[in-house]
This record gives sequence, structure tokens and C-alpha cells, in this order.
Amino acid sequence: ILHNKVIEPKFMLKINTVVDYFIYKRSVYKINDLTNLKLQKLLYYAQAWNLVFFKEKLFKENFEAWIHGPAIPSVYRYFKKFSFKPVSKEINMVEIGSIKQKQKSILESVLSVYGNYDANYLELLTHSEFPWRKAREKLAPYEHSNQVISSILMRKYYGEKQAQAQKRKREMAKR
Repeated sequence: ILHNKVIEPKFMLKINTVVDYFIYKRSVYKINDLTNLKLQKLLYYAQAWNLVFFKEKLFKENFEAWIHGPAIPSVYRYFKKFSFKPVSKEINMVEIGSIKQKQKSILESVLSVYGNYDANYLELLTHSEFPWRKAREKLAPYEHSNQVISSILMRKYYGEKQAQAQKRKREMAKR
């Protein structure tokens, strides 16, 4: 296992494909509040958990440690016109069809686990977690930043969270 490396696979998804998938699936998960802010957080957790379970990036874009949490600037700019309203766009079903099953499993899990939380809760959640805090450690709370959140740190932090959860699960099974 490469603990200090993140593999960039030959077949990474395009960020637009992941965005399309989340928009396409929001009705299945009854997500009526898929704002730009919430979308950013879902993308962040999809990348984080893909790094943990498959040791590789889901998409090439990096997250920046913005005031309101992890963000991908190009996605933010695309949906900026929606402000705090739910986002929408034409879905590319061909691209969605290209998503591999292991990638879909991550996206589905992220929607299932995080999809019912509102954007404000997800913002607070990311603010409480080490990768975002580390990227902003020398900044004032409302200071602008384009500091990249380390993919290696994301993999390590969420990997430790997953290991702790597995350990608790094993301990509970022994009772």
C-alpha cells in the first residue's frame, strides 16, 4: 500500500460526469436542495471516499480550501448563477453510462450518506475535519484562499475514519 501517494488512474471521470450523475440521481434520493454549495461537498466526499477505498482519484480536479468549505473553482463558476437555489443542467446520459460500477458504488454511497444533509450542515462538517482545517491553518476565518486540499491528506484522514469505524464494528460484534 502506498501511504503517501495517490494514484491517478488511466480512466478518471470527468468532473462534469460526476456532476451530471448527482443531478440525475437527486430525485431518487429525494434531494430537493442540491445547491452549488451542497454539490461541492458531495463532490468532495466522493473524491475522499474513492481515495480511501480505491487508492485513486475519482476525477482530476483538486479542491481548494474556500471559506465555505472545499470547492472546485470551475464547478463553482459554472453554477454561480444559481446562487443559493438548486442547480440544474442538461444531463449527458452517454457520459453517465461510462461510469464504472466501482465508481457508481462510491457515488451512490455518498448520495445515501450525505445527500439528506443540507448544505450548511455539510459545510460545518467539512470545517470540523482535518484536511480543510490543515489547508486553512494560517488563514483568518473569512480570508479568501485558493490553497489546495491535499489528496494524500484526504486519503489518510478518511482512511483513519474508516478504520476506526471498522474497529468499532468488530468490537460491537464481540458483545
